Amino acid sequence: MTDTTARAGESATEEQQTPPAAEPAVADAGALAQDVAELKDRLLRALAEMENLRRRTEREVADARAYGISAFARDLLAVADNMRRALDAFGAEPHEAPDAGTKALLEGVDLTERELLKTLEKHGVRKLDPEGAKFDPHFHQAMYEVPDESVPAGTIVQVVQPGYTIGERVLRPALVAVAKGGPKTAGAEPAVATANDNSASDSSAES
Repeated sequence: MTDTTARAGESATEEQQTPPAAEPAVADAGALAQDVAELKDRLLRALAEMENLRRRTEREVADARAYGISAFARDLLAVADNMRRALDAFGAEPHEAPDAGTKALLEGVDLTERELLKTLEKHGVRKLDPEGAKFDPHFHQAMYEVPDESVPAGTIVQVVQPGYTIGERVLRPALVAVAKGGPKTAGAEPAVATANDNSASDSSAES
């Protein structure tokens, strides 16, 4: 009887000591859940960063394709300008040349100029020849103003030098002469700062 009672007491004691052993398991489960949540958060952040990097890379590649030739194209503009000056210096259309030799030469220059502009346009470079359009300071640079009441104030009446754009950017603004004194166009008239005005402002600032 004594041994049986002792064994029963030991079993009861073991049963009483068993439940507390489950507490570390619960604590471990909570820690694991927290670790999983942290890892999930890190994963989501990493995926978001990768997506942002992918978009940024695509944008940079697109910009490189569109604007990578900007410096080269800007250098070619001088060639286009000289061809146009050669044709303008003659003062007439190529087909109006007085002799066959001059006509062939002018037609060759004219053809070369058109081919150059076509090639530039193929690569996203477009010529700005805005005579008759409204002055836009984003694309045009006013060299001087011309009193002309026959057209609305702010109208471009002469293109001193054509401008060019590449993609959505200005490669070179068009140098223009702007009318003043005529009726105002619909809406607010843009402020026209000529090159002389800019020079005067710079001189005042220096003094």
